[in-house]
Amino acid sequence: MARRPGWPSPTGRRSDMPVLEFLSPDSVVSSLRARTKKAMLQELSIQAVRQLPALDEREVFETLLQRERLGSTGIGDGVAIPHGKLPGLDRLFGLVARLEKPLDFDALDGQPVDIAFLLLAPEGAGADHLKALAQVARLLREPGILERIRAARDASALYALLTHTSASQAA
Repeated sequence: MARRPGWPSPTGRRSDMPVLEFLSPDSVVSSLRARTKKAMLQELSIQAVRQLPALDEREVFETLLQRERLGSTGIGDGVAIPHGKLPGLDRLFGLVARLEKPLDFDALDGQPVDIAFLLLAPEGAGADHLKALAQVARLLREPGILERIRAARDASALYALLTHTSASQAA
């Protein structure tokens, strides 16, 4: 039986197939500039619409803001996972950004955020949206992964880390 990309093998090691298959090389930002939580969400919206021109930037931003009003998506350890569902989106979309400078994001642990995983899903995505959130959470639990994300030299190295290698194999 074939394993799903990025899932542990029977030996417990991840395959070298994509871990976050909803990312593309163009959806990795190695140095995002923002000084506030709202500015970060705006910049993420801009970046998303560059990849998904059929979407409205303001609608993406408002969707992210509405989700933040329910509770911060700052999950701790300097990471935020802003997410939402949008009409007109035909597939799951992910974007990862490393911020130039950490910023206050009202994270659960009170620590500033310097890594953001944006997830956008079609309005009727149902479980796929939750599976993608879980996939990011699993990746972030890998020992040393946050340090490797922070140390990646550029967007292509960050993309390779998140899609082609396990945390134990990434340089």
